[in-house]
Amino acid sequence: MSEEKAPLHFIEQIIEDDLSNGFDSSKIRFRFPPEPNGFLHVGHLKAIALNFNLGQRYNAPVNLRFDDTNPVKENQEFVDAIKENIEWLGFSWDKECYASDYFQQLYDWAYYLVKEGKAYIDSQDSEAMAIQKGTPTQTGTNSPFRDRPVEENIRLFEEMKAGKHEEGSHVLRAKIDMSSPNMLLRDPVMYRILYKHHHRTGNDWCIYPMYDWTHGESDYIEQVSHSLCTLEFKPHRELYDWFLDQLPTSNKLRPYQREFARLNLSYTVTSKRKLAQLVDDNNVNGWDDPRMPTIAGMRRRGYPPKALINFVNTAGISKRENVIDVSLLEFCVREELNKTTARVMAVVNPIKLVITNYPADQEEMLTAINNPEDESQGSRAIPFSRELYIEREDFKEEANRKFFRLTLGKEVRLKNAYIIKGESVTKDDQGNITEIQCSYDPDSKSGSGSEASMRKVKGTIHWVSVSHALEATVHNYDRLFNDESPDQHKEASFLDFVNPSSLHTQQAMVEPSLNSLSVGERVQFQRLGYYVVDSSSRENELVFNKTVGLRDTWSKKQ
Repeated sequence: MSEEKAPLHFIEQIIEDDLSNGFDSSKIRFRFPPEPNGFLHVGHLKAIALNFNLGQRYNAPVNLRFDDTNPVKENQEFVDAIKENIEWLGFSWDKECYASDYFQQLYDWAYYLVKEGKAYIDSQDSEAMAIQKGTPTQTGTNSPFRDRPVEENIRLFEEMKAGKHEEGSHVLRAKIDMSSPNMLLRDPVMYRILYKHHHRTGNDWCIYPMYDWTHGESDYIEQVSHSLCTLEFKPHRELYDWFLDQLPTSNKLRPYQREFARLNLSYTVTSKRKLAQLVDDNNVNGWDDPRMPTIAGMRRRGYPPKALINFVNTAGISKRENVIDVSLLEFCVREELNKTTARVMAVVNPIKLVITNYPADQEEMLTAINNPEDESQGSRAIPFSRELYIEREDFKEEANRKFFRLTLGKEVRLKNAYIIKGESVTKDDQGNITEIQCSYDPDSKSGSGSEASMRKVKGTIHWVSVSHALEATVHNYDRLFNDESPDQHKEASFLDFVNPSSLHTQQAMVEPSLNSLSVGERVQFQRLGYYVVDSSSRENELVFNKTVGLRDTWSKKQ
């Protein structure tokens, strides 16, 4: 039987309809247009996957365009991070474009609108312009400078470009309709004066185009056929069309804008301003902190790129705003890691265990399967000795019948090793257990083929050999926010919901094979969760970040 094709989402259906109506497939072109004023986050992930997946589906080029119109907030660090993130996700672009490459063309077009009487220099301050712009229920009023003579507007615009006026003294506005129900058409600002160094054009310009003037024109210059934006840009479509309608453009292809719902994630904020505030206020340790919803943060957390793309595809492309439960993202991560990561042993809250009847001078190498989900990953040898570390939580001096781990007088299996029985404990002056003494059944080794090795016990615990163990730092993470919608409270700041317990650091003991791992490699700590080697690791100083647990434990806390 042939595989059933997934149904088309509404944007794919639009493109299919265009092709059915005679649109030239060779002219399909998409773009991903980030502003280089911050790191890409989970919200951008949807736009990235949508545009690049469409490019692959229709064998069409996809531009990466940086809408770099604000030198105050943009820099090369963000450009480099954005490019690295997209490549890490597995995508490549056709052309690397910058709105700043079009500054001269944009200026020439704006100059044309001034000459045609369709744009004018306004000398009001921003407060006055905001007042006369009106409200959604009240029409605006014309600027006192709206009817400036064309010759005066040309002179002032040229002087602005030549650096003869102070910041804030003048702006260029389009002359559209101050009574329009779409407030974006109430004579929007096209240019402002900024004496700021631009990361690409240096000090060549002291007037900079506004985003709304730049965006649609850039799509037109690049001949983007299907300009895909999130829903908040729907009112902008009319403005973009108005601009293009006024220009002396040829019969080139006009961008065709369609809007889709942005990706909103529970227990998360995606506003760049708010993410920057988290960084600036030291609530996190930088843009790539593993608790951040940035792609850099998720990468450092150990989220595989394939899992992120699967998450976006599972969440789907829709026209309506909705909030995706973060547990879906974690499920996709867990599902991918279950297939790809080796199972290793690590003890994050160690207590010493001594097998009293195991020879003190004996060591042996036991065999452990790396991943039962994928036999091709093979197996490895792990050292076993008389003294081991186990998890403190895996032992109780006295326990009820539902406790299937180690206790006095009962048996449990050591993973990939022997069956042991709790015999006694050693305590300090405060009554805290410092050591557990056990006996073992020498004929019960896992996989030995003996009858004793097939003996069933109810519990299995993991361990590491004391004399072979490596010390490692482990960062365990909880939600960064303890509220499902941290930025939706009118009476409180989103910062009020920052989880003070979102990071918990422990010193763990891990099996020696982990010393060969490289930064970014992921493993499953058996019975504990999935972890990744952090970039702060150094030789003989392993640092692991917890990526996700073996199962969803968050819902149990609610």
